[in-house]
Amino acid sequence: MYSHASESLIKQAREIQEPELQKFYSRLVKLLQGKELGHETVDSLQRLHLILSATKYTRTLPSELRTRLLSLLSSPVEQLQVLSSAVLREMAPLSGEELNYIQENVGQLNSQTAALLLSKAGTRADLSSVCAQLLRSLDNRPSEGSANSLMHVLPVLNSVLTHSPECLTEDHMTLLNKKLVDWLRYASIVQGGGASSGRFFTGPRSRQPVPIAELDGTVSGDFFTVLCVGQGFTEDQWMNVYSFSMLHHWLLTSHSASNGNTTAETANRLQLSLSHSFSNDDRSEVDGSVVSMVSATSSSSRLLPPKERLREKAFQYCQRLIEQSDRKAQKKTDTELQKACLVEAVCILDCVCVEDASLVFRTFPCIKALFGRLSPDLSFARVLLPIAQFYLNHGEMAALDCESVWKLVLGQFPAVLFNDPFLAHELLRFLRLNLEKLQLRVPQYTHFFPNLLKFLAWDSPAVVDDFVDLLPSLVTPATAVELLHTLLDLPCLSATLVLQLRSTCLPISEPGGRGLLSLDAFRNPSFRGLFLFMLRAEAGSGDTIDRLSTLHDLLTEAADWPRVVQCAQTIPVLLHIYFNTIVTVADEKLLAHLILVMLERSCVLLNIPTYIKEIHRVFSCHLLRLCKLHPSLVVDQSHELLEFAGIPGNVYSKEEIYTHVVWVLGEYLSVSCDSRCSVRLITTCFETLEAVLFEITSSGSLPGAVCPAPRVITTLMSALAKLASRSHDLIPRVSLFLSKLRTVTRGGSVPWCSDEEDLVAIVTRGEELWSLLKAPGVAQSILTPSPHITTPQWHRDTNVAMPLQLRALTSLTHSQ
Repeated sequence: MYSHASESLIKQAREIQEPELQKFYSRLVKLLQGKELGHETVDSLQRLHLILSATKYTRTLPSELRTRLLSLLSSPVEQLQVLSSAVLREMAPLSGEELNYIQENVGQLNSQTAALLLSKAGTRADLSSVCAQLLRSLDNRPSEGSANSLMHVLPVLNSVLTHSPECLTEDHMTLLNKKLVDWLRYASIVQGGGASSGRFFTGPRSRQPVPIAELDGTVSGDFFTVLCVGQGFTEDQWMNVYSFSMLHHWLLTSHSASNGNTTAETANRLQLSLSHSFSNDDRSEVDGSVVSMVSATSSSSRLLPPKERLREKAFQYCQRLIEQSDRKAQKKTDTELQKACLVEAVCILDCVCVEDASLVFRTFPCIKALFGRLSPDLSFARVLLPIAQFYLNHGEMAALDCESVWKLVLGQFPAVLFNDPFLAHELLRFLRLNLEKLQLRVPQYTHFFPNLLKFLAWDSPAVVDDFVDLLPSLVTPATAVELLHTLLDLPCLSATLVLQLRSTCLPISEPGGRGLLSLDAFRNPSFRGLFLFMLRAEAGSGDTIDRLSTLHDLLTEAADWPRVVQCAQTIPVLLHIYFNTIVTVADEKLLAHLILVMLERSCVLLNIPTYIKEIHRVFSCHLLRLCKLHPSLVVDQSHELLEFAGIPGNVYSKEEIYTHVVWVLGEYLSVSCDSRCSVRLITTCFETLEAVLFEITSSGSLPGAVCPAPRVITTLMSALAKLASRSHDLIPRVSLFLSKLRTVTRGGSVPWCSDEEDLVAIVTRGEELWSLLKAPGVAQSILTPSPHITTPQWHRDTNVAMPLQLRALTSLTHSQ
């Protein structure tokens, strides 16, 4: 695992002796006492970290060295911060004095100190104490602590929220709610960092505060947000940015942690939030900012509890961001920032509307207008997904028609952006998280399954886990047959998507060049219908296409494309999920149709040998399962099953599924399974299988021809014996074949079986069946046992002595 040099260093670190270690500690203390901490100090700290981390037990450092390491946490050199924090994390738990030292100097907090504090908080009480200290530090004036250190407080609290939200008490939440309101709504509206007017004769006294600007360069006329720009930012502006970055997470966590409000509080909140006026609140009047229509709030908003007030300010902040996003940014990076902020803003609005339903009617006009503005431009697809989430959560309450939203999200997104991995991840995640709501409120969801499967066809390894969860929701009686065909044709869809992209970027003809035949076919108008069917967006245009074999021929060269091969490898897994689901939702009529599809499609698949073999294996497995659950299916589909079993070529090309078709015919073609099973049907089946068996075991087979699998021969013999045991007139015919089989094999090898051991097994099986058929009554009871024998319940049957014996034993062993 490690190189030889690394192993040598680790070994030296483990074997260092205590006297040498103490000398090393003393030398390191002297280095840390110096004014200049150079490369030697860094090397020594790295060596100390190796020594501490390489041993299995925890070492104890001298108190003076520990103190020096603690002081390095506030070093201006980041490398020293990282090394000291790493060393302290490898030590025994910090003492109370050391923890107090860090917490008292929380004004110098940085990410390394925060990581150390969180790692050393052994109990919930310790972590809660750390949170309290961090929150108290937020009340410090800028002169009392570093602005940079305060910016680390919110990320630390966000980490605590993620891993241990219960450590924040109600008082902590109230305090943070108040601070977030101040940072979000009342940050400074002038630029920081000593911005000047730009004149030549500009001194400290002549500098005038420069207002913040919008992304389009105009002077901002409202409160500061993350989309405001300037030459520099003040501390409260930075805290505004940090607050917005954690706002969504904070609202979700505080809402889930809350115990809920009383009825009186809820009524009061609704009354206050619904009473609007365009007067400004107290803080905005002090700040003297210009109030826009977005930021206008109720004059009574300050009467709300801190949590409700934060919700109101978050609503105003997000409305302002949506307003700012309509401005033309001067830089491309700012355009991407607008998109990212829009995503976060819509998610926050959705969150506050979930918490307070009265905000839905105030929010929907803005969301609806935003959707109308962004929907024509698919570059905003990742912004439109949170909008779709908002419509899904609140569209029913607002009584809005959401059809256009779903046509865009389920129709255009997969059809046009199937090769966008980020969109694929987010859209499929959206579907998984909202599966129940989609099935209940979006009837178009299952209708767009051909479109959704384009993500799977394009990048199967990345999204197969998503479709393992989604596929059962797409299986309905209405979509079952077309969905099965679509899954089987998914490698063809993968190849078609590749050709679609290539056709747009490659020239139509390359003089002297070697083009792709499949690409020429894709561009050929006579085959255009085939490819358009594969690229269809909605279901309902037909189960499959008549010229499917032609399409497979056109895509022959695509069979070894990596994307197509990867897609083919995922289909068996999805087919298992499909059949496991279909047995729970389909009736016998639909299951009978699916058996026909399996028989038909077993010979109409894209020519990938391993893929065909795996599909046959899946079909065989679920054919047995369907027939076991509903034995009458064998009689219903006896004509098609016999037609398939009567083709000798299927013995060689479809060995797996052929073997199982023969087995179900012999097993379930019986009066005990279905009263419609007549002697004539049994005789017809017997004659069909007998003809195939005679043909594949004919002594006239050509030398070098492929031999039938021994399992197929033994299955055919067993099926004939079972059928003969149910119609005794057939016993002489099968007995004659079995006796001839023994006679033929005495002469040595036979053309239809090249392996001696297999031949012995076949003959042995034939002799067993021949012996059974000599006693027809015995043969029927063994080859076709009654259900009460295969699934005995003697302990429940009152006609046998077992229940009486059990009752007697129970009375003897239990005291009265």
